[in-house]
This record gives sequence, structure tokens and C-alpha cells, in this order.
Amino acid sequence: MNEVIIYTDGSCLGNPGKGGWAAVIIKNEKEEEIFGSEKESTNNRMELTAAINALASIKQNNKIKIYTDSKYVKDGIEKWIHNWKLNNWKNANKINVKNKDLWIKLDILINEKEVEWHWVKAHSINKYNNRVDFLARNAASAND
Repeated sequence: MNEVIIYTDGSCLGNPGKGGWAAVIIKNEKEEEIFGSEKESTNNRMELTAAINALASIKQNNKIKIYTDSKYVKDGIEKWIHNWKLNNWKNANKINVKNKDLWIKLDILINEKEVEWHWVKAHSINKYNNRVDFLARNAASAND
């Protein structure tokens, strides 16, 4: 089984505002960049969208390591989502979970794949995290 490494990031010009997302997918020593934008979004929605689009692009049965600088995404998918589902998509304060539509998509995708989540510090020395940050910001600003 081949290993795939993914770096993701989301960006928003204003929150909410013009949003962009990006991922770098490293498979068989080849790098692929994917990105996109939405006219009106939030930073958290773009972070989730980056992970969803990256994971959806992996068709084969691969072990996937995904790196994100969003603790919201990492903690949400590893810690919080189990209780959200048990509580009919309500958070600990009995309020509807934000971005439920995207959490459901992400949950379905990771149940079909072997995914290991990693957090990386934003705007640091990691070249791939810096690359997806650049791509996501460009995607957001290009959305006119």
C-alpha cells in the first residue's frame, strides 16, 4: 500500500468573506497542487473544504497522512465528531454544530480511507504548509 502525504490550508479575506482553499498531495514522489475558492465563506469552512477535496481526490486504497494547521479540523475529526453524531449534531452547549454539511462529507471520506491526522504550526518553516497557505490566499484573492 502506497503512502500519500497531504498538506491542506484554508484562507478567508474577511471572516466571512472571499475564501480560498488549497492542498498539496504527495504520492509516489510526485507533487500535485489543488485549490479553489468561494465568493462567501469562512476560514473554518475553507479549512474543511481543503481536507475534503484532497481526500476525495485519492481514489486508490492508500495510507494517508494529512497535515493541517487547523486545530479546528484536527480536533473536530479526531475528538469532537463522535459526540456530535451521538447528540444529533449538537455541540456540548446543545447548539447546532457549525459546518455540519462539511463535517458529514469529511466523516464519510475518512471512513472509506486509512487517515492519520497531524497538526503543523502555521506560518513556520514547513515548506508545504507555507505553500498551501500561499495557494489558499491566492485562490481567495483571485475570486472577484
